Amino acid sequence: MHNKEITKVCLLAGKLMLQGGAETYRVEDTMMRIAVAFGIDNSQSHVTPTGIMFSISETEPTNFVRIVERSTDLNKVTLVNSISRNISNGALSLEEAGAALKVIEKQTHAYPIYLQIVAAALASGCFTIMFNGQWIDFIPALIVGGTGFSAMIYFHRVVEIRFFAEFLASLLIGFFSYFFIYMEFGIELDKIIIGSVMPMVPGLLITNAVRDLMAGHLVSGLSKSAEAFLTAFAIGAGVAVVFLIV
Repeated sequence: MHNKEITKVCLLAGKLMLQGGAETYRVEDTMMRIAVAFGIDNSQSHVTPTGIMFSISETEPTNFVRIVERSTDLNKVTLVNSISRNISNGALSLEEAGAALKVIEKQTHAYPIYLQIVAAALASGCFTIMFNGQWIDFIPALIVGGTGFSAMIYFHRVVEIRFFAEFLASLLIGFFSYFFIYMEFGIELDKIIIGSVMPMVPGLLITNAVRDLMAGHLVSGLSKSAEAFLTAFAIGAGVAVVFLIV
């Protein structure tokens, strides 16, 4: 029974970290450190972007958790890391650690949706300026970026296919950017589009893919690289369609 509870805590910690966008090597390391803190010195784990396999020893049955939904929530990753450190320091018992992880599991988003949209809009305007855009393009990029990010969230809820949602959102960004230029409420179309799509660019995914590859986790690194490529392709294809039409 004690081993089962340890396994549950390790798997829940790994699941929360992987869903929050943590690197696979960090997930494996955290799970094994928690196991060691509870007296399991020979635990085995194998983590990919879509699943976690974990066993408390080489001869015990292997447990599997499938990861369906993944996002970027570094707040959850930080909270689980903090719990892991407290377990290692002996500040949390097995029951307390399990309860703390379940509280994190029930949390939805670190920030409300409206705040994420506002942040995406501001980031779009700032990226436009950073890419040598003119200040007159700041407001159009702010509006287009916020609208595109909102559209991506909406399409993802309706279609539940991430790449299709990103393609449609990029399509809207292209059309709205062209509309602002056509209405002479902006000067440089390329700068507005580039700044507006930046909140959707999978920067964290690319970074994690490179980090996993460098750490020798080839399956995870290649999987994340493929996912990042498909996201970039969806964004580029959506914008390209606009240029073909107008």
